[in-house]
Amino acid sequence: MRRCFEIAKQGASSVAPNPMVGCVITHNDKIIGEGYHQRYGESHAEVMAINSIANPDLLPEATLYVNLEPCAHHGKTPPCADLIIEKKLKKVVVSNLDPYVEVAGKGLQRIREAGIEIDFEVLEKEGRWLNRRFFTHHEENRPYIILKWAQTNDGFLDYHRQEDDGSEPLKISGDEMNRVVHRWRSEESSILVGKNTAALDNPSLTTRLWPGDDPLRLVIDPQLQLKDSLKMFQDGKPLWVFNALKEYCEREVCYVRISDPENFPLEISRHLAQNNIQSVIIEGGSNTLNRFVSANLWDEARIITSPMRIGSGIPTPEVTGKIFSSEMIGNDLLQVYLNE
Repeated sequence: MRRCFEIAKQGASSVAPNPMVGCVITHNDKIIGEGYHQRYGESHAEVMAINSIANPDLLPEATLYVNLEPCAHHGKTPPCADLIIEKKLKKVVVSNLDPYVEVAGKGLQRIREAGIEIDFEVLEKEGRWLNRRFFTHHEENRPYIILKWAQTNDGFLDYHRQEDDGSEPLKISGDEMNRVVHRWRSEESSILVGKNTAALDNPSLTTRLWPGDDPLRLVIDPQLQLKDSLKMFQDGKPLWVFNALKEYCEREVCYVRISDPENFPLEISRHLAQNNIQSVIIEGGSNTLNRFVSANLWDEARIITSPMRIGSGIPTPEVTGKIFSSEMIGNDLLQVYLNE
């Protein structure tokens, strides 16, 4: 099963809104085939694994391991449960049941009724962690929410700056850490910043330092005060602007009306869920991050601490949670907290 997790991760930036799924087939405790879901709309992991086997005659005596319950419905591809039954596998081992209402136990039920032995909830916690975005979306009707910020060693996000004062954003994290941040962006469905961050930093919010798809860009601009000369309005890539004034789309820019700009975290989260956007990484600024913290609407906080000290500036948000990991990346300390 751990091999299923390992190969499933290869689809991390290309399968959403589908989950990451890996499949391994064994015969007499030896791997004879494996595959993973590579891209949304293409073959599922079970199909890839079965098609990789050199001798299909071994399948009736083989065991199929897959980290998520085989699908039982017709979507963009035929049901994997039917293929498993057709190939007469001896046994199927699953880590997680699928929370998606079109599956939700139906896949394993169909396989069991065909006389195939079933074992499930194998390494169940590890499987849920792998597909935490997928499970959060389907079970809580909201995206998986990641807070991310870089801070100085004395606890500041930036100097106090004003729009058009000519000041540059404070560069806190190093080049190696910046590449990691761009990899994170490629792994999420969307990325969100507030008005001040957009106006002061003029960010692109893309994955230019890492190969992979750009996330959908989101910005909060309640009174539509941002200048349309900003990069995010001019580069021809999709952008959603959450605001209190209007709702329409013009080319790649969509204006999304929110009813209460002062209490936006829940409303934005619901809107993303309704549009099948399963994750969002929030990169600032201070006000936006603090609003999500105050609403207790976050799952992970990825905090980058530089050895730099600046003495005064914009204070960092404060989160209370379980520390999940801590590591040095270049000269920067990366700590990940989980909201439990």
